[in-house]
Amino acid sequence: MFDLAMMMAKILVILGCTLGVVPFLVWFERRGAAWMQGRVGPNRVGPFGLLQSLADVLKFMFKETFVPAKANKFFYLMAPIIALIAPMCALSVIPFGSKVIVNGQEVFLQIAQMDTGVIFILAFAGLEVYPIILAGWSSRNKYSVLGALRGSSQIVSYEISMGLALLSMLIVFGSFNPYDMVAWQKETLFGFLPRWGAFVNPFGALVFWIATFAETNRLPFDLPEGESELVAGYHVEYGGMKFAAFFMAEYVAMIMASSLLVTLFFGGFNMFPGMGMLVDLVVNQFQFGAVGLQNTTAFFEFASFFTKVAFFMFVMIWIRWTLPRFRFDQLMDLGWKVLFPLSLINLVVVTIGVYYFNS
Repeated sequence: MFDLAMMMAKILVILGCTLGVVPFLVWFERRGAAWMQGRVGPNRVGPFGLLQSLADVLKFMFKETFVPAKANKFFYLMAPIIALIAPMCALSVIPFGSKVIVNGQEVFLQIAQMDTGVIFILAFAGLEVYPIILAGWSSRNKYSVLGALRGSSQIVSYEISMGLALLSMLIVFGSFNPYDMVAWQKETLFGFLPRWGAFVNPFGALVFWIATFAETNRLPFDLPEGESELVAGYHVEYGGMKFAAFFMAEYVAMIMASSLLVTLFFGGFNMFPGMGMLVDLVVNQFQFGAVGLQNTTAFFEFASFFTKVAFFMFVMIWIRWTLPRFRFDQLMDLGWKVLFPLSLINLVVVTIGVYYFNS
């Protein structure tokens, strides 16, 4: 019963943090866009417009639902469900802290502990192409089909470069377990630099980071949702809560991609340099024992992980209002003619480097 209760608690925490932060991200993105473009943004509903996202949720909930007359109803309704569930499942194997001690028992801050966790993440992340194809095809709309074709070709193209960048880090870590990867990055380089994946394999981190924008359909890679020519693209025929599910799925996918980026390349839940002194200060101030020390450490690890993910979410929003959208030929050229060959070269270099240092 204890294990079941702890599992349910971890699931509720992840669901609450992920879905609960989406309305705030929507508000922050709209306010940030307004600030960058010299506008006001949402400012009527609640202080600073904070309740505008809640008003939007209520609007989606009470809007009339409809299904296009010629649509394939089963796949039309399944697409937004798959889009939302896939990134949520991928989040289940990402550790957001080491462990806490509750009633004398250790509780690892990870929903599912798997030795093949990275493969599990890639399997569910790869499902993101299916709701796009299903939504575009089942809507029986030429604009939604064009958006689906763009989205599927874009995701498949950039998944290859992302996979090669990930493979280069798997060679470095020597493990498929995300928890082991975070533990590997706990040490330092040259006595002062954190041994994060971004410092060990900076080009792999750059390729992976760029690919996350394409995988989540964020600007400058939002061709599947090009408003100027496709009017929302693959989900143009969706409204009400079905559209809201696609909307939430995009932000959940951003959180999942940022969490994976942090886990692989930026130390995961490892605390920032110098934060250990803050832990010691709190423990000494309140005279905590061994249990209190572990729980305090876990709290600051979670805070560090949350801060890193929040930073990359901010960068995603920042870039949306900074860079213009690519043309589709530019997008494909970048994926196949630039990132793909360079990520292959990077994989060979990393493999040789690991063999040299381990021999």
